[in-house]
Amino acid sequence: MKRSEALAILVGTQIGAGVLGLPYAAKNLGLIPSIAMLVGVMILMLFTARIVLEFSASMNGAQMSLMAEKTLGKAGGVLMFLSVLVMSFGALLAYISGMGRVFHDLFGISPVLGALIFWGFASAIIYLGIEASGKSELIMSMIMLVLFIGVAPLLLPHAKLGNAVKMDFNGLFTFVGVSIFALGCHTVVPEVYKGLGDKELTKKVLTWAFLIPTVIYITFMASFVLAFGDSTPQLATQALKTLYGNAGKIIGNLIPFFAITTSYIGLGLAQLSNFEEYLKMSRKTAWILTVVPPLAVYLAGVNDFVNVLGVAGDTGDLTAFIVLPIAMYIAHRIKSLNASKAVSPP
Repeated sequence: MKRSEALAILVGTQIGAGVLGLPYAAKNLGLIPSIAMLVGVMILMLFTARIVLEFSASMNGAQMSLMAEKTLGKAGGVLMFLSVLVMSFGALLAYISGMGRVFHDLFGISPVLGALIFWGFASAIIYLGIEASGKSELIMSMIMLVLFIGVAPLLLPHAKLGNAVKMDFNGLFTFVGVSIFALGCHTVVPEVYKGLGDKELTKKVLTWAFLIPTVIYITFMASFVLAFGDSTPQLATQALKTLYGNAGKIIGNLIPFFAITTSYIGLGLAQLSNFEEYLKMSRKTAWILTVVPPLAVYLAGVNDFVNVLGVAGDTGDLTAFIVLPIAMYIAHRIKSLNASKAVSPP
């Protein structure tokens, strides 16, 4: 795997449904506290992602559930597996729901039919594996970044500074959840490390993989909150059509198309590997359990985009990406200190 492909997978996994929900969550909390909270969450998430990398590298590229089991015991492994499962399930469900809306807005077809078309295409790429994902995500990530960068100038003439002064901390819980969700790429760190085969190189790529999305998130979030304020929709980019008509509608839906697709592939691939490695499943069975249940729940009528992201971030992501990596780090440090005391001369 090339460095550019590794960065594309990490960035593509982060920049997905989370960033599209950030402006909606930020308009409820307030722009200034939202930016401060986002930077704080990024620093914490980069720290825990490096913990994941260190443990994975020391265990020959082990997935998160296996490294948690080796560090925290069987209970830790099971908790990590369940946390990643909840996170991945919520993420894939939100992506299917979001893409259904995109297809409906772009082509006028029913959201359910649009969701099914997207699900079939993206799920097939997941089944093909990391090499196919890396190449496809590199192309889509480049297009996506150009589109994200191009949005701010479109909204700048419509910015209202009054939209930046609102503060309502009742929206803090949802914003933190969406932020954690938007900055979570930990599950694909072991895959990227195995693809690159070099811990130090992976560490450098990982740092850029957090800095780049955070700058984009702040710019993107501020642009929409300043321009639309309380009128910011759940899929923020769909508001562009109110300013620029059909051109705005196309741009506003192309962004979530690429953003959601790259995240769906990245997280789906990580969850497939989680099933394969931790539960020793065949690839076909692991693939089915990864992609079919979220579709089934969506078809059953669960499709609230931002709330699904917030719940996934405040439960599965918080546990898998923050609580358990820190617990693993502490447990490892305690074991190392005890071991050094045991061999010290009297």
